[in-house]
Formats: sequence, C-alpha cells, structure tokens
Amino acid sequence: RILQHFHTTAEDYTIIFTSGCTAALKLVAEAFPWVPEGTKQPSSRFCYLTDSHTSVVGMRGITASMNVLSVPIKPKEILLSEKNRLPAEEQNCTTPHLFSYPAQSNFSGTKYPLSWIQDIKSGKLCPIKIPGKWFVLLDAASYVSSSPLDLGVHQADFIPVSFYKIFGFPTGLGALLVNNRIAPLLRKTYFGGGTAAAYLAGEDFYFPRKSIAERFEDGTVSFLDIIALKHGFDVLEKLTGGMEKIKQHTFALARYTYTVLSTLKYSNGAPVVRIYSDTDFSNPDVQGPVINFNVLDENGEVIGFSQVDKMASLYNIHVRTGCFCNTGACQLHLGISNEDIQRNLQAGHVCGDDIDLIDGRPTGSVRISFGYMSSFEDAQTFLKFIITTRLSKLDTEISFQSSDTKLTTEAVPDDHPSFNYADKLSPVPHISDSKLRNNSSVTKTTVNWQPPEAEAESIRAAVSETAVPTCRRGGKPITVTNIYLYPIKSCSAFEVTEWPVGNQGLLYDRNWMVVNQNGVCMTQKQEPRLCLVNPSVDLKQNVMVIQAEGMDPISVSLEENTGKEAVISESKVCSHRVKTYDCGEEIAGWFSLFLGRPCRLIRQSSDMKNRSHQKNAKGLASATSISLSLVNEAQYLLINVASILQLKEHISARLEEPLEIEELIRRFRANIVISAPESFEEEEWAEISIGALRFQVVGPCSRCQIICIDQRSGERNKEFLQSLSAARGRKTNLGIYLMNQPLHSYFPDTLSVGSQVLPVLKENTEIQPPTSSEE
Repeated sequence: RILQHFHTTAEDYTIIFTSGCTAALKLVAEAFPWVPEGTKQPSSRFCYLTDSHTSVVGMRGITASMNVLSVPIKPKEILLSEKNRLPAEEQNCTTPHLFSYPAQSNFSGTKYPLSWIQDIKSGKLCPIKIPGKWFVLLDAASYVSSSPLDLGVHQADFIPVSFYKIFGFPTGLGALLVNNRIAPLLRKTYFGGGTAAAYLAGEDFYFPRKSIAERFEDGTVSFLDIIALKHGFDVLEKLTGGMEKIKQHTFALARYTYTVLSTLKYSNGAPVVRIYSDTDFSNPDVQGPVINFNVLDENGEVIGFSQVDKMASLYNIHVRTGCFCNTGACQLHLGISNEDIQRNLQAGHVCGDDIDLIDGRPTGSVRISFGYMSSFEDAQTFLKFIITTRLSKLDTEISFQSSDTKLTTEAVPDDHPSFNYADKLSPVPHISDSKLRNNSSVTKTTVNWQPPEAEAESIRAAVSETAVPTCRRGGKPITVTNIYLYPIKSCSAFEVTEWPVGNQGLLYDRNWMVVNQNGVCMTQKQEPRLCLVNPSVDLKQNVMVIQAEGMDPISVSLEENTGKEAVISESKVCSHRVKTYDCGEEIAGWFSLFLGRPCRLIRQSSDMKNRSHQKNAKGLASATSISLSLVNEAQYLLINVASILQLKEHISARLEEPLEIEELIRRFRANIVISAPESFEEEEWAEISIGALRFQVVGPCSRCQIICIDQRSGERNKEFLQSLSAARGRKTNLGIYLMNQPLHSYFPDTLSVGSQVLPVLKENTEIQPPTSSEE
C-alpha cells in the first residue's frame, strides 16, 4: 500500500521501516558504499544542499569518521553545475558519490526540481567536478505531506519519509525507500535480532538475510503502527480524493494567506511582515503550503518570534518558531553569517530556546503550514490574529520603553555606606502601602521574626559598603511595598508583611503543586480555576490552610512526611526533574472535587540537592549552587509599582475602562513588589540588597498568557498580553528574576515590607568602570 501511494512497486523499491526520517538518513550514511580518502581508487564525496534539515547535514559526522569529505552546495550553485560536466574519458569511473537535497524546503516551502534526480544521475548536472557515479538521496519528508510523489518517474536512490507528517499518525515510525538497483551495494556492520540468516557466537561468522528490508530492520519493528498505516492511507484517500487534490487545496490556502500578508501595511506604509520566500506563490509545482516570516513593527524592526508565538497561543493558533532545524536556509533568508551563529551561541542562544533577538537582529522566524485538514476559516483566523494584534488601535498608540535615564558612576567613600540621594528622578504618584495591600481575596499575615537591631544594622552597613561599585544615584529611596508567596504552584497568593527566607527563597514558597492523574504539573494555563484556591501558612500552628469558595477549609501539615509510607517520586518542572511525594487521598479528593477532574497535591521532597542552578554570581561566591523550589526560573520575582502604573495607563486606554492597580499587581504574580521612582529602572540593575539580604538579578521575566487571567475570577482576557507587547515594543518583559545568597549570621534572614532596596547597576557602555583603587 505504501509503494502504491508513491506510484511504484516492489520490483523497483524496497521499504525499510525505521523509527523516523532521521533514523532513515542515519542508515544511509552508515550503509552507503563510501570509498575513503587514501586509497588507490578516487575517493567518495557526500554533497548536500545547504537548504537541508539538520538530520541531513548531520550525516557528515558519519562520513567524516569514514574519512569521506562532505561538500555543502548552495541552491544557486547547483543551477550552475552543468559547467562541472566531466569529459567523456572520465565518465567511466565507478567511485560512488551521494548528493542529497530536499524535494521541499522545510524552511520556506520552496520545491526543488525533481528533474534534478535524473540530471545528476545521468551526469548532466554535477554538484562538484569529480570523476565517479552519482547517487541521489531525496529528502521527501516535508514534500510528501501535501504533494504527490511519483517514483515511477522520479527514481531517486534513497527516499526517507515520515508517516505522521502525511496523516498525523503514528509518530515514531518512518521508512527508507531504497531503489533496488543500489540495494545490493549497501554495507552493514552491526547485525541485530531478526537480521541474520545464521551466525556463530563463538566465531566471527555471520550470514545476513537475503531480503534487504529484513537485513536492515534491526530488532522488532513497530508492527502495530505499521498495520495502522494501511488505514491511514485509505482514510486519507477517502477523505480527500488523493494527494493531487491535497496539493491544490493546501496551495490555495497558502497563496491566499501570502497575498493578504504581503499587502498588510501600517498607517505609515511600512509592511507588517517580512516574508522569506524564493517564489511569489503563483505555482504549486515550485511552492509548497509553507509561509515563513517575521512580524515587524512600524519602524521596520523585527518583533521576536517568541513574542509572536505567545500571542498566537492566545488565539489557539499553533505556529513553529526558530530556525526549524534548517540553519542553512535560516542563514540565507535572515542574513545571518557564520560568525553571527557563533557569537549568538556565546551570547547564550541555542537551537530551540526563546532568545529571538540579539542586538536587535532576529535569530529565527515564524512558520505556518497548511495540511489537508486546514480550512479557509483557519487561514482567516490567522490573518485576523495578525491584523488584530498589529493594526487594531495600535497605530494610534504610543509605545513606551525602559527608562532612558543616564547613569553615572561615582566611587563611594569607605566612611559613607549609604547612597547619596538627589531628587533628579521624577517620583511616581504615591500609593500607600495600605492601599496596595487592601485585598480581601489575598490572605495577609505578619510574622514577628525580627533580628537584634544592632546586628541587623551592622550587616546592612556592610552590605551597603560592598554593594555599590556602580550605584544608582538620585531619586527617592526605593522600598518594598508588598511581599507575596505562593505555597501551591499556580494557586492564589498569600500576602505577608514579614516572612523568613530559606535556602530556596521565601519559606514554603511553591513547595507544593497540583498534578493531573498522569503526574503532570497543572498550571493556570490548563486550569485557570487554580487561582481561586487560597492557601495560607500558619507558622505557629505549623499548618497550611487551603480554602476555596463552596469548599470546606482543609489543612496540610508543614512537617515533611519522612515516614516509610511516603513514596518519593520524580516530577518535572520546566524540564527540571524534582523529587516529590504525594500528600494523601483526603487532599487529593478536595482538589479533584473543586477542579472537577482527577488530580493530586504533591510536595517537594527536602532531598532536593539534585535541583540547583549553577550561577556565576558577580560579587558573590563564583559558580554558586543555588537551590530552587517548584518555581520555573528563579527563587524570586520582583516587580516595580512604577512600571505597573505605566502599563496600567496603556491597558486602560485599550480596554476603555478603569483598571485597579491591585488587580494588575496580582496578575503578575511577583514575590517582591517595590516602589521605585522610575518605571522599568529595575531592568538596569545587576544586584540589589534588601535589609540584610543580597540578591543577584538573573534576568528579565518574559511574560506568558497567565497574565491574561483575572486572579480574582479565573476569567481570561487576552488584551493584557497584547497590551504589554504593544507597550513594551517588541517584547513582553515585566519584572526581574532574583537569586539570593543568604548572609552567614546567627539569626534567621527575613524579608520585610518597608525595607529599603539598594540596587547595583549593570555595567554598560554609558557607565565608566571604577579604577582598581576605587574598587
């Protein structure tokens, strides 16, 4: 049935089942009859188009180990390769060479000519000028998902395919279609179960099976999934009428979307998107149903793909972002040099992360693809998303950025531990602490845990002296206005005025989390009603009380269950593995009843030395191992009331209704809320000290859709993330992450409302570093 789908028969092709397209490519690299360098016979070459998937480029690792040279070929170069044709006397060489190219670029959807197959095999096209016989590997993974491939006409030697890309099931199953003319030449060293006709355990004797497929399918194939393939192909044919109709249908959607996207303009005439394409989407034979682009702002600057992805998720739209495992095409279309790739790596960017802009330049892009199940309504939904988020009201609004306050450096004398404040920065409207904390839905408590004043003052003085190599000058003092902890991850905040600090952050902050019946962490993204669960911690009674409307309160002991009945298991929090234990049936039943689905409450085990972050904390102990609770990124999250106030004005204008500052503060779920004179000045800080505590800033907090959830009702409003994006101009950062290095003292460290915040500025080009004597 598979061969029928590709218009060929078992006389011409053999199917070797693999775990996926990548495994099929690896098999070709290992089994191809390469002739290495250093032999009497001319050596082989592995040539590949630079617009190729990582799994194709990765084949060069295997060929290099076999002493075979790899040669990358740019798309424009292959069109000029007729000049590489060999004279007749050199065309009799039998050295095998392999050329690989994609039938369709997975980056841009460009379809490369299938005629290249025969042209290269016949010698009409030569990727490089070298004697030998060329074989062709056609990477068809992207192409066959929406286009018919006729192997009766275009007889490539190797065709790797991935079935889930065709009809969505099953994952983990691919195949390599091998032309029977080359199959006998393939070599194999390892032999697994089912591949041997006979072998001896005591001697070096092995005789392979005659069938090529059986010889290369090591171990048990995924036979249950293989059985399902027939049904997949049959249903695909029944639903759509065949691949040609799929090709026309998906291309029509892509062409319509491309046409509208390419004509979208801001009021100043600037384009809304930059499309990366080699075609004008006029011909389905040269363009697949893939559109690759970046969104631009009114000034033509790229908006990072990570931000676009977050916004798309609010509209239930799934996009791919990054470089799509195709660095060659990404470099070509985005103008990224080899040196840029290496510099980006040094800057911390790796494939698959969210670092989308470095020095204002994009590290990747956004890709949308259409399949046989895609509809015209899907295309319209996507276009409405772009228009709504980029053009709706946006042209009449003024984006605001981080504070542009000029920073200066001045040495602080040893006998002057405090900062020299001057009223240079304009103060924000005053908001009293009582007003900020007047929130009936957030529990608030005070812990009388104050150190001896003399010792505390001496430590504060010591911190002040050491924490100002580059100090913030001018303005009014910065103070802590609110402190929140979140005992249960993604549940409601618990507000306090003083609270002890442990080695993982605020004591009991995010020590518990709710998981579904599969043990996967539940957050407000999946279950917004979690914000209606109100936990409060009573240190005197040594319990956590959990309340929710319509439910009887329930208590959980703060004492860790270390008995034999406590079963320690592993859970995952943002790719980090953590050790946890279950809190029992009673509390599991409480959460299951309230949320209306089976779930359980688990707690982090104290045996958490395995979950730590290695941070090079400047001014602190280098390569310090910092312990984390069940947080995503860092021990603490800090936000600035001045920043919230500026955002409040922006959102209120878009919503055309008043907005309470308290509601906004709750949406951003910070641990520490401060009142600083300037909005977003916290983004210029490298370290801060609060009382006797010293913190390192480890980076900005890039916001997700959770800020769209009203923490009092659980209702969503996507306007909040859109407003933050518009307000900040191409990013969704608000707040900073902190890590703490507790000072060694004989009293417990505490964090208190009203404490003064002493920041240390980042080093940047506007700040002249002090001399060594000043340091």
